Order: sequence, then structure tokens, then C-alpha cells
Amino acid sequence: MSDKIYDLLIIGAGPGGYVAAIRGAQLGFKVAVIEKRTTLGGVCLNEGCIPSKALLESSEQLYKMNHDLDAHGISCSNVSFDLQKLMARKDQIVTKLTGGIAGLFKKHKIDSFTGQAKILAPKDDLQQVEISGDATLSLQAKRLLLATGSEAIQLPHLPFNGKTIISAREALTLPKVPKKMLVVGGGVIGLEMGSVWSRLGAAVTIVEMLPQLVPGTDPQMAKLLQRSLTKQGLEIRLETKVESADKAGQGYKVKLSSAKGDETVDCDLILVATGRRPQTAALGLEAVGLEPNKQGFLEVDENYQTSAPGIFAIGDLIPGPMLAHKASDEGVVCVERMAGQHASLNYNAIPAVTYTHPEVASVGRSEAGLTADGISFAAGKFYFAASGRALAMEDSEGFIKVLADPETGRIHGIHIIGPHASELIAEATTVINFGGSVHDMAVTCHAHPTLAEALREAALAVTKEAIHA
Repeated sequence: MSDKIYDLLIIGAGPGGYVAAIRGAQLGFKVAVIEKRTTLGGVCLNEGCIPSKALLESSEQLYKMNHDLDAHGISCSNVSFDLQKLMARKDQIVTKLTGGIAGLFKKHKIDSFTGQAKILAPKDDLQQVEISGDATLSLQAKRLLLATGSEAIQLPHLPFNGKTIISAREALTLPKVPKKMLVVGGGVIGLEMGSVWSRLGAAVTIVEMLPQLVPGTDPQMAKLLQRSLTKQGLEIRLETKVESADKAGQGYKVKLSSAKGDETVDCDLILVATGRRPQTAALGLEAVGLEPNKQGFLEVDENYQTSAPGIFAIGDLIPGPMLAHKASDEGVVCVERMAGQHASLNYNAIPAVTYTHPEVASVGRSEAGLTADGISFAAGKFYFAASGRALAMEDSEGFIKVLADPETGRIHGIHIIGPHASELIAEATTVINFGGSVHDMAVTCHAHPTLAEALREAALAVTKEAIHA
């Protein structure tokens, strides 16, 4: 048993846990973090957000050289790539960022422990946690924050084997480009990983059970995204199920079923990307009387405290979108409330991004959600085809849609598909977070020529006052 008593002990060093740790240290807490990996950063930095974006960027550069530069008057021939160098670059980025977190922990005097954490029954009003690693160690703290994130969902008829039936983790480290790749799931992870390997030369088929890609996103944007990805060479099957996968030589014969009937397709690799679930196994929740709900989440109150006094949870462990930035913001708010501050998080102003090409980004309410709640709205739309900057970039596919109250102009939601949507959504998020209106955006001067001008034009289009539409 360590003789230290921590003010805050955090299990999980992902974007929720490590941010909460740093904020806690800034507020004067004595903080310790337990992480089962040997590196900090969690799924996001090690096998999710960061490595996937590194591969997406590299593969997009290759795609542009092979397809998109003719219009600029630039001809490329014999363009090739070195997969090992491409992977090494990705690993270098991950190492730099995870090492950066370790440096921040040292700067803020945060203790870090490696191993599997198991919660024990509290003693003398202190939380007790046992760490199993090279040696067993027990820690105690006044408060315990659970930030263990999530894990890929495994389908019963498609069990992961790490080589030919894989999750996103393995899709980031493939030693060679597969000839035929079947992606089960047309959500963010499936489309991003499918895009990477398609650009690198794989024949990729996306299979999605629902009627549209990226379920929950704006249907018009989903249709445009499907059309664009199809042009790029991805084969997309909507409202289709994978019934079985039988080994055939080095690959599989996969049986698909849809309203059109059954068919069998061949592939040598299957990526299962059908969602993620909270990672609570082996934590020992039963020792403190905690039990996940039917969806696998831990229920928390407005302070992110569970039903067990002194134990808190954030990020993918609790209800809401499984997004790294949501977890980070919850970590900050949770710790600030522990310190007595009146912090809060506007859950209506959490952006979501799909890093395909074109990118898709949304924040706030959707048309379907507003309609279901009986909330009236007016929509304004502006196409990048009328944007001078987008045309100069030869990247004018897509549009911006603004949804606002027809009487007050208060913005309900903003949805973007097009170039750099992941960056443009920041302005949209700021406006919604501060309760802004289309009038606020209309009177805000935007630099010309920029992609951001399209946001202003879409806002003006709500009141039919767009200049360039």
C-alpha cells in the first residue's frame, strides 16, 4: 500500500483521463493516473484519432497526385508509395504526442502508474484501487475518476482474429495493402479506414445495415458523401447484412443479404466497424455496487458522480456520443466541479466530424430531430461551387446548411460537407455555444477569399439574403 493519499485518482489516460489529471493538478489537487498501456493517450492517441488521421492525410496526398492535379496543370507519373515509411511517419506522430503527455505529467507533478486497475471496497472514506502489473500495488484517494474509454464491438459470427477479421486497431497497422477488403459498418470508423486502404490500392466494399452512411448525419449530406466515395472507387451496399463468412483459401466467401436477395462476395480481409462499447470489464465495479445500464454505460449525476459516493465517470463510459473532445471537456468540467467551480458543458454544442473526402461535420440539432420535437425552423444552404476559394483549390464539392428559428434567427444547428469541414465547424460551434443567430453571423466580417465565407452566406440564406447564392 502506497503511503500517499491522493486527492484524485484517475483510471485511464485517454483524452478524458489525462486532461482531467492536468486540470486537477492546475487546481491544486494531488493527482495520480493509472493506465494499462505502457504509453499515455488512450485509444485516441495510440490506436484511434491520431494514427487514423495520419494515414488519412498520407493516403489523400497520394490520391491527389494520382487523380486531382491535372486540373491544376500538374502532371504526375509513376507515383508510388512506401507503406513502411508511411506507417513509420504515423508512429512517429503518435510517439511525439504520447511523449508530450508524459512531459506534461512531469511538469504538473502527476504520478503515473502502469497496469490493470481494480477497484476495491472503500476504507475509512478513501477509495481503494489495486494495480496489477510487474508488481501489485494499492493506491488510495479521496476521489476516483473512471475514464477507461471504449472498445470495438465484436460480432458473434465475425470474431476478431487480429489478422484477417480485424478491428480498427489492426487496420492501422496492416503490413501490406489487401487486395479485397470488406468493411462491415458504414459509420465514421468504417468509412475513414475504408478510404485509407482504397486510396492505397485495395478494392473496398462497405456494407451498412441502415439506409444511409454515417447514420444520424444529415441525409442530404449522407447521399452526397455516398456519391463521392463511389466515384473514388469504394463499393457501397446499404440496407445489407453480413450473414456469414466462410474461410476460402487465404480469404473469405462472405454471404450478404438484402431486399434484392442473397449474394456471395470474396475478400481477403474483413474490417468490423460496427460501433464501440464502454470498457468496464476487470474494473471490479461490483466491489462498490456499480453496475452498467442495459446499454453498458454508467449513469452519473450533474457532477459526473456515479451512485457510488466519491466515484466519478466521464467519456465513453457514460451516455452520449463517443468522442474524444467530449471526454476531454467532461474531464475538465468534472474536476472543476470537484474544486467548487460552477463549470458546465453545453452538450448541444459538441461537434462531430467524419474525416473522409469530402469531410462531414455537424453541430447542434438536425432537421429530423427538430421535426420530431415539433420545433419550427428555416434552412439556409450555400454550395462550395460558388466559393472562390473552393474553386481555386479545385475542391468545391459540398455545401453548408444552417438551421435556425424562423422568428428570432437563433441557430439550432449547422451541417457541413466539403473542404476542411473539420476546421470550419469550429466557428459554427462557437456561434451555437454562445446562442448566436444568423444575424450575428451576417454582421461578422469574414476574410475574402476563404472557405469560411460560405458559413456567412449559408446563414444569410436562412432569411433569403445571401449575396452569392
